[in-house]
Amino acid sequence: MEEIASEAYEHTEHAEHALHSENAFLAIVAVTIAVLAVVAAGVGSLETIESGGATAAKTQAVLFQNKATDNWNFFQAKSLKKNMYDIAAAQGGPKAADFASQSQRNEVESQEIQKTARDFEVKSEDALQEGLVHEGRHHHLTIAATFLHIAIAVATIAIITGGRRWPWYASILLGVIGTIIAGATYAI
Repeated sequence: MEEIASEAYEHTEHAEHALHSENAFLAIVAVTIAVLAVVAAGVGSLETIESGGATAAKTQAVLFQNKATDNWNFFQAKSLKKNMYDIAAAQGGPKAADFASQSQRNEVESQEIQKTARDFEVKSEDALQEGLVHEGRHHHLTIAATFLHIAIAVATIAIITGGRRWPWYASILLGVIGTIIAGATYAI
């Protein structure tokens, strides 16, 4: 991260020198660099937000899946108890009716637990999908930020070469591409 910060400082230094030169074109290039830097900073912030969103959503998905697993384990335990009460009731005896009642109660409870487990599985899948959306946005924003940083570096070449125009045009093109990719990230 420090390398990126020092690189940005170096480009800013070139732009500042260009602003004080007598060449009006170099002043335009310096302003272009400043605008590109602002856009790159914004895209970089969005990239960080999307990365955090992906991590949070995927963590939530894991937590929901753990709750679903716990409920499925509870469901299995209730099913085993129900089967044991069924066997006990089938043996007859004075408590057969009580065992049958316990079996029925465990059946009802196991159905409720099963529904809860399925609900947690749906929530887990939804959170996982949300995480994938954030992750996809993060990747697109990374590409956009890369184009913008390259644009800044190429614009600096126009200053270093004393006002050649082709690097400036190339930097504008790269900046536009990066900006379009960033904008399209949220349009998709």
